[in-house]
Amino acid sequence: MSGISVAVLGAGSWGTTVAHLCAHNVPTVLWARDAAVVSSVNDTHSNDRYLPGYALHPALRATTELAEAVSGADVVVMGVPSTAFADTLDAMEPHLRAWVPVISLTKGLERSTGRRMTELVEQRLPGRPVGALTGPNLAKEIMAGQPAATVLSMTDVNVTAALHDAFATTSFRVFTNPDIIGCELGGALKNVVAIAAGIAAGLGGGANTTAAIITRGLAEMTRLGVALGGQPLTFAGLAGMGDLIATCTSPQSRNRHVGEQLGQGRSLAEISAGLDQVAEGVKSAPVVLELAARHGVAMPIARQVHAVLFEGATALEAQENLLSLPSRFELDGLV
Repeated sequence: MSGISVAVLGAGSWGTTVAHLCAHNVPTVLWARDAAVVSSVNDTHSNDRYLPGYALHPALRATTELAEAVSGADVVVMGVPSTAFADTLDAMEPHLRAWVPVISLTKGLERSTGRRMTELVEQRLPGRPVGALTGPNLAKEIMAGQPAATVLSMTDVNVTAALHDAFATTSFRVFTNPDIIGCELGGALKNVVAIAAGIAAGLGGGANTTAAIITRGLAEMTRLGVALGGQPLTFAGLAGMGDLIATCTSPQSRNRHVGEQLGQGRSLAEISAGLDQVAEGVKSAPVVLELAARHGVAMPIARQVHAVLFEGATALEAQENLLSLPSRFELDGLV
């Protein structure tokens, strides 16, 4: 593939991994605030802070200068946390050329407005193609070369086709889906469900419990996603069910880890102090409940996750509250 250069903003584990993938195909630069991370990428072709032990593509280069990263880019990929997303867009706006597509990797919602990340791009950088890259994509597995698949979601099929090959490799298959709303919401909502799966595991639950949470969590995600304009089949795909399964079951999942620690009786403050990257589900839980209330959508699992995170409920109380709910038709709200 020729003629396209990529800037990836945010050098956490996933941003670095996507930059590594792109570097196989096109000239790619990775922007990081941390000078030590930049030196590690440029000098030793590694990100010792977030991906220790994994070799990065030797053509990948990094910089701390935002203007340098984006001014020559034909595509900008946003890998910063949701809390820094809007400010990063504002900072790069003076340096970004017209019509450059902006692709979000961030699986979260803006706390103050409930907006998806591509909505923030449209608000702050109007007139540009926007999209999301999302799916069951655990960074370390992909860095190890294990087969994986993702979804590139954009409404403009021509731009999607032009960008597809920048991300795809022999072990990383890229599907497409024009349902940006559904794809982004799948990525954001599954993080809250993954905290619930972790809580259940921390309480000693096994495969049956996890399967129940995944299945009923998917029902909640689909109900809210459709109410917000997403397509129901998207939630049965990689951006919905696929990402949900990976995030609820993998020990690499930060959101599952937070839930598991809560289930074992640790406080959120204790857990957060030990994280080196954001668990987006913690930030998203209040927003998800607000959106559910606004649209009249029942989300009992998300409700109990919020209660444990922010209302002083214990993990055992949350589990008992879910088990005591009245019986209902399984497909309510889905048919």
